[in-house]
Amino acid sequence: MSVEPPGSPFSHGAWRAFFVARLAATLAQMMMVIVIGWQVYDVARRTLPVQDAAFLLGMVGLAQFLPIFGLTLLVGQLADRFDRRWIARAALAAELACAAALLVIARLPAPPLWPLFAVAATLGAARAFAAPAMTALAPNLVPPAVLPTAIAWSSIGFQAGAVLGPLAGGLLYDRAAPLPYLAAMLLLLVALAALFRIPPVPRAAAGRASVGEGLRYVRSNPIVLGAISLDLAAVILAGATAMLPIYARDILDVGANGLGLMRAAPAIGAGLVALALTRFPLRTGVGRKMFAAVGIFALATVGFGLAPSLEIAVAALVVLGAADMVSVYVRASLIQLHTPDDMRGRVSSVSLIFISASNELGEFRAGTLAAAIGAVQATVLGGVLALLVTIAWARLFPALARADRLDIPDDLKARVR
Repeated sequence: MSVEPPGSPFSHGAWRAFFVARLAATLAQMMMVIVIGWQVYDVARRTLPVQDAAFLLGMVGLAQFLPIFGLTLLVGQLADRFDRRWIARAALAAELACAAALLVIARLPAPPLWPLFAVAATLGAARAFAAPAMTALAPNLVPPAVLPTAIAWSSIGFQAGAVLGPLAGGLLYDRAAPLPYLAAMLLLLVALAALFRIPPVPRAAAGRASVGEGLRYVRSNPIVLGAISLDLAAVILAGATAMLPIYARDILDVGANGLGLMRAAPAIGAGLVALALTRFPLRTGVGRKMFAAVGIFALATVGFGLAPSLEIAVAALVVLGAADMVSVYVRASLIQLHTPDDMRGRVSSVSLIFISASNELGEFRAGTLAAAIGAVQATVLGGVLALLVTIAWARLFPALARADRLDIPDDLKARVR
């Protein structure tokens, strides 16, 4: 019988189940997200001009962000006090109900817009419960020495789902509108089954956990605060994913299949880099490399905004995703390694608010700005501003720029497990 190498997270059965759950859930989520955005924009364009349809596309991001903003800090507190497995299971069950609702909506001959917005908001609420619980659960499943490698593999699971989900969603939607939602339901059932295979795991007691404690910890730790806020600022300004339906339909004229390819392109780049990081993890200078990656992310956004063809757009998005993966890897590792286990749920919830603000509010910013000045101008301007923010953050958070290795700080080693 073959034996996994000592540093492999897959030598732990609970981690294997977690990886399957993360991959299947991500596939389902990406299918739903890409098709919801396409449906909203497609339905709106039947009666509205590009600018008004772009505004509604931005509102989809806002509909997902508001419940995340309202619920995530509370869920982070619950994830530090109660069984994280059951919180994640309940959240995926809610996503399964959303997929079923979308399946019903897709079968309507002329679907209205408001149910799509309602389901988008419900998905945001489910994510508010799932993400902190899953993020805080993962470090409990492997020894601390294996955690950076486990984070890289977890990113591969996410990126694989982010690659295949949009591609499959676009292809299935092109054949029949209900198909991607049916596939999402089956994948969520697989994810739930995998989560039920994770046994109870020992972890540090949180005591009387308070919501504000997670915020105070993030504010007091310059490395954690700098890493989280850099992602917030850069992605709000440079996030290009909200523009993809506009580019697919009205700029590059490549349809739903082209949209799926563009939506998958960042994940292709990210997945390749994540795979490389499992073999060749970053050893030194991780802070400087994170800032360099965010700068490349901003420049790739400018390249995408100016792309004259699908091929160039996809190439720019692949580079964008590859650079983002380096940033995600460093940020996630630093946050997990610099946070004691009894606070991981609350710190993860704060991180999710920042990430969701960057993604969903970034979509809202992109959609509304595109309605005002045009999609190309909004995308290019966002990339330029993100580059300026990256330079400013390197000066504002010198401790993050000086971060050298992905190690557990000595003062936290007794509290990490």
